[in-house]
Amino acid sequence: MNLQPEHKIYLAPFQGITTRVFREIYTRHFKGTDKLFTAFFTSIYSTKSLNSRKNELAETSHNGTPVVPQILSKDASEMLLFGKLCHELGFEEINWNLGCPFPRVARKMRGSGLLPHPQKVEEILETIMPQLPLKLSVKCRLGYHSSDEIIALLPVFNKFPLSEIIVHTRIGEQMYKGSVDTDTFAKILQASSHQTVYNGDIFSPEDFEVTRQCFPQMNHWMIGRGLLADPFLPMLVKGEKRPPEPIKIIRKYVDDLYFAYRQNFNDSLRAINVMKELWSWLSLSFDHPQKVFGKIKKRISFDAYEDAVNAVFEDYVWEGKGGERLKEKG
Repeated sequence: MNLQPEHKIYLAPFQGITTRVFREIYTRHFKGTDKLFTAFFTSIYSTKSLNSRKNELAETSHNGTPVVPQILSKDASEMLLFGKLCHELGFEEINWNLGCPFPRVARKMRGSGLLPHPQKVEEILETIMPQLPLKLSVKCRLGYHSSDEIIALLPVFNKFPLSEIIVHTRIGEQMYKGSVDTDTFAKILQASSHQTVYNGDIFSPEDFEVTRQCFPQMNHWMIGRGLLADPFLPMLVKGEKRPPEPIKIIRKYVDDLYFAYRQNFNDSLRAINVMKELWSWLSLSFDHPQKVFGKIKKRISFDAYEDAVNAVFEDYVWEGKGGERLKEKG
């Protein structure tokens, strides 16, 4: 079965996981993603301040899939500088993070903490939009305290030529707990003049189908945790089946990531820590997730990590049921 091109799938940004190395290796092994978002950049007040992470912007695409740099900011001048630097590097779009739910961020009126302040959002957009040399999209939540906040913000968004808005269907205070709010998302679709992207709790093809039936006019979707648990998910929701022996692809993917991180970190043990972050999600698709992750998480040397990975693939079955277990976790 061919991929259905009408649905566009975006890789959600995750701090510490969806790095340049991850994006390159992931798109090498798995089909289905149409856009890749970087983890957020912040405190970009000069070209020099970007240098420590400039490696993350070394490619404008990975294996044919475009990359969108993301910025977390409430400072128009910072956003303009970031946009100009990204434009010079060849990017066509940046994304404004108005969705980060973590209290330490929100308390500083950044991320989802800016959503209750539509006047501030409007001031920033009025300043940057006439000067920004590339497209701007927004990733947000329904609000921080209340879903009424996004309804108040939509007239502001509608005033400006944003390329799209991506909406995680929870409020910031929920973090990732509780149910998504599809009723408010339906109101957004009616009121927004922009292309709108759905994000939230698509953990399986079945989840996708249920949400698609709620919003049959939708064809742009962002997937995060479900993709980390089952890397085949984007191609599955587009209608393609897993290959006959998916475990071989999963094993090659895990090994290629590990060795790429070792090279990227000059054989620092940071490579193991990054892999542990990934395994905390990927383990959910094995038959005994807690035992699988338990084998990985305590390893503190390369040899021990490699032995643990060998044991996982010898002793446990990859079932591809990460979505079901994500629902159990809540």
